[in-house]
Amino acid sequence: MKYLIKAKFEVEGIVEKSDVIGAIFGQTEGLLGEEYDLRDLQDKGRIGRIQVDLKTQNTKTYGTITIPSNLDRVETALLAALIEIVDRIGPYSAKISVEEIIDLRAEKIKKIVNRAKDIL
Repeated sequence: MKYLIKAKFEVEGIVEKSDVIGAIFGQTEGLLGEEYDLRDLQDKGRIGRIQVDLKTQNTKTYGTITIPSNLDRVETALLAALIEIVDRIGPYSAKISVEEIIDLRAEKIKKIVNRAKDIL
């Protein structure tokens, strides 16, 4: 994978991981045409498995969403903006905000360079 989209979310109720993933797929389906359909992108290996980590506190659910992407930088940014439009998860209102897009290749290059320096 080339990039990693990291986002956080807050839901005004208690939900499960499957609710979050279902909302992302359901509310983004068809918005930007077939070429940005998340199911197709996953089937073609252009994006990886959507990971959700969550915790509940009182009557709210908080968490993070991680999406690995093999798309180019611009398409990955478009995908990141696409998931931010999700405004309901289950029966509750929700807010998703992208924190960062990590360039995994740049991170690997940094590790290689640092290791090469250590070897010298």
